[in-house]
Amino acid sequence: MSLQNKVVLITGGATGIGADAALAFRAAGANIVLNGRREALLAETAARIDPSGQHVACVAGDIGHAETSRRMVATAEERFGGVDVLFNNAGIFSPKSFLDHTEQDLEGYLNLLRGYFFASQAAITSMRKRGGGSIVNVGSMWALHAIAATPCSGSSTAKGGVHALTKNLAIEFAPENIRVNAIAPAVVETPLFDNLLSAEQLATFNAFHPLGRNGQTRDITAAVLFLADNDSAGWITGVVLPVDGGVTAGRN
Repeated sequence: MSLQNKVVLITGGATGIGADAALAFRAAGANIVLNGRREALLAETAARIDPSGQHVACVAGDIGHAETSRRMVATAEERFGGVDVLFNNAGIFSPKSFLDHTEQDLEGYLNLLRGYFFASQAAITSMRKRGGGSIVNVGSMWALHAIAATPCSGSSTAKGGVHALTKNLAIEFAPENIRVNAIAPAVVETPLFDNLLSAEQLATFNAFHPLGRNGQTRDITAAVLFLADNDSAGWITGVVLPVDGGVTAGRN
């Protein structure tokens, strides 16, 4: 793999998909900069990734603030020499009827979109110095394929923006060897659902996916590492890849 000694920034890196991806990137030989809102939880995850602390750094803060992204990149440059990969992973999700959405609900989703925007801006500035890089964004299956049983117009509005950002950045920065792709997951069993569904309720979504099971963090991590790695995906950019157990393939 071409991830050996690469410098990887991960937003929403303390738990779930972000933490799993961080472990996998480190196993592939990368140096990691983790972002999340909860400093103590970030430190716990960092200690699991690399107890020595030599190959991981933490930057706590709201990714919706451009200053947080600038601190992430500054930390990457100071600790590890630059930025090669950005995994825009931070997320929230709460299915809700359109008419029940509040101004606060929508602002939460748009704050994350701002985070993806400004994290990409800061990372690309650093990637240019290294002759290229890779960004992987987390989009959403729901932004591609609306589901009546799980209305989520607020989230999908923002994730649709992530998909559009992905394609625009892919075209703008292709001449500089900076690839930008996204994944669009369906139901993945992560702490994101802890406050929404019981384990039994979450299990009922297995049948929603044509492949017969909910996604696991390892499913997402495999796709993220594939897209981030120039050896495996060096001729892929501007793609929004469904990682959804077959949901968007057709009616099930």
